[in-house]
Amino acid sequence: MQKSMWNLLLASPAALLVGLTANANATEAVKPAVEVEASKELSVNDFITESNRQELNGTSVSSLDQVTSVSQLSDVQPTDWAFQALQSLVERYGCIAGYPDGTFRGNRALTRYEFAAGLNACLDQILAQVGGPGLDPGDLETIKKLQEDFAAQLASLRGRVDSLESRLDTVEAQQFSTTTKLVGEVAFTVTDAWGLGDDSFVEGGGDLDDNQTTFSDRVRLDFVSSFTGEDALHTRLDAGNTGGVSGLEMDGFAHGFDNGNDVGIGWLAYYFPIGDNIQVYVSPWGALWQDFAPTISPMLEGYTGANHTISSFAESSPIYKIGTNSSGVGVNAEFGDLVASVGYFAQQAGSSSPGQGLFNGQDSILAQLAYLGDSFQAALTYNRTYMNGGGIYDSGIGGIGTASANGLGVSESNTYGIEFAFMPTDTIGVNLFGGYTDADSTTLNEDNLELWFYGLGVGVQDFGGEGNLLGLFAGAQPYLGSTTIAGNTGDDVPIHVEAFYRYALNDYINITPGLIWQTAPGGDNDNEDALVGVLRTTFNF
Repeated sequence: MQKSMWNLLLASPAALLVGLTANANATEAVKPAVEVEASKELSVNDFITESNRQELNGTSVSSLDQVTSVSQLSDVQPTDWAFQALQSLVERYGCIAGYPDGTFRGNRALTRYEFAAGLNACLDQILAQVGGPGLDPGDLETIKKLQEDFAAQLASLRGRVDSLESRLDTVEAQQFSTTTKLVGEVAFTVTDAWGLGDDSFVEGGGDLDDNQTTFSDRVRLDFVSSFTGEDALHTRLDAGNTGGVSGLEMDGFAHGFDNGNDVGIGWLAYYFPIGDNIQVYVSPWGALWQDFAPTISPMLEGYTGANHTISSFAESSPIYKIGTNSSGVGVNAEFGDLVASVGYFAQQAGSSSPGQGLFNGQDSILAQLAYLGDSFQAALTYNRTYMNGGGIYDSGIGGIGTASANGLGVSESNTYGIEFAFMPTDTIGVNLFGGYTDADSTTLNEDNLELWFYGLGVGVQDFGGEGNLLGLFAGAQPYLGSTTIAGNTGDDVPIHVEAFYRYALNDYINITPGLIWQTAPGGDNDNEDALVGVLRTTFNF
């Protein structure tokens, strides 16, 4: 049956038109080739390829020219499989139009407007010939046979289209918003810590083995709105009770957040472009440098630490933690593979008190030049911070750096960082960072104190299965270098070793066991080494 119908279509151009009409009626019932997010409003641009967009630029249906001979179409050759059909449609029915440049463009996708224009031209010609000698009686018989053979299929398609339209009306009536979609994440975390020596960890005044096993959570609901299709407004609600380990510094979890599970705005930010190469980031609440500046940390850092590393230190260089959880603006300018980033954050921007506000309080400036190649990335980063005697690395994230590094009562600091990343394959990423901070201390009444940090991380995507991630990391959290000021000899180097494995149950649920081993906690070799165990389950929706 199918073969005989195909022969009929090839034999009769008029029958071919009927087939096209049947396809047009079925268009709405066919799933588009372009996958679109469920919350995104469809537009004509979702179904036009870039090549077609360029071809259609400056061309309208009204600009198509009727041709009287197939030879007028420069890109149609006698060897083309559809040559005879086109020749018949042109010479017998006069209903083929070409583009102003004399081409037919037979391989290009047909727009609905062009189909309507061509169909109308052919129908006009056929109607003009009804009752006259121009219409072949055999064509009429073929058309009648096709109508009879496809009547049941066309009726079925009409029913399916009616059902789809009804369902679409229901979705449109019940949808939350035409401009906003929800990105949600919930993390359940079990945590415990142990001492690995005979001496108590003196910073907390007790033994790490006295810590109790904890079970905590963190919730993020991010409402992402777009008003132009190129911008994004993030309004994120946060709640959680995930804290650190009692008596242990430098255990700050990347997914840590503790506000007693009271729901509040955790992040408010707006992204928008200027031209083709500049992206602007504005945030009056919860701003982080990594929100816009490339961190050169493939695999280990993403939208949230609850899907990646265990600790905040392992996800990216500490230079991106200085002066964060603030308000401010950032700009990225792209020049091919080069990205220049600059930003200004103020930590008391919402206060009108003397010595605070947007420009007169604690603030930070970050500048970075990054090279983002396909298999190699590198960046030079600078952070200049003015402070009111606070901890330089402890600006709301917590758990980064030793007690002395964060207890200097810093008035101002300059931090210099260098970051590298190498991706030998699409699934393996290696990142390396290092840096130091030159700080003025009000606590020690001394200028030009040096603090150091460095780290090396490896991420293996799809390890043991699609969606899984194996992560390994080792480095030294920020510590105070050698000094004899006020009897302070500086910190012993605190080594941080971390391993985790994210196992993807499916696209929405991950289970991540992980371990952190810390030597010289608090920057003191007299303190026993610590081991922190974490079992985290993350739900993404």
